[in-house]
Amino acid sequence: MFIQTETTPNPATLKFIPGCAVMARGTANFANVQEADGSPLAQSLFSNDGVMGVFFGTDFITISKATDKDWDTMKPLILGVIMEHFQSGRPVIESDCDEDRGDEAESDVISQIKELIDTRVRPAVAQDGGDIVYKGFENGIVYLHMQGACAGCPSSTMTLKHGIENMLRHYVPEVQEVRAVE
Repeated sequence: MFIQTETTPNPATLKFIPGCAVMARGTANFANVQEADGSPLAQSLFSNDGVMGVFFGTDFITISKATDKDWDTMKPLILGVIMEHFQSGRPVIESDCDEDRGDEAESDVISQIKELIDTRVRPAVAQDGGDIVYKGFENGIVYLHMQGACAGCPSSTMTLKHGIENMLRHYVPEVQEVRAVE
């Protein structure tokens, strides 16, 4: 198994590409070891000193490290954990966590915002090892949650305000502002 690594715009986050599917559908974000309870892979990754966050995309894993740790020391250990996990055949996530999608009918504006985020924004940020999830739209403000390499990235505010906000305002006149939420 050959695992590629890529830097991201966030110097504290590295993207690992194992060459196989990581998540069958959706993404998973673990901000700490307690959140990783249903994921054997995330738990193993958090066992490495300095791992501060784990994010699973469809075909990649991003790891965020503590600022006082060095990638030269951490990278071989993380590569070993990822390789051992995929060779073992264990699932990435044991429990099937259903994402809360809501049952209420969406307005055309919300549908349009979600469609733009899913087709234009998420693929672009996935290339950098992150994800952006729609959290709501109220009084002209779109609320988005940044995950993976996007969370804590020095350029995330620029991406959010100048990239995503400008694009959404262009296509959806009802959008006045975009804000990040935890």
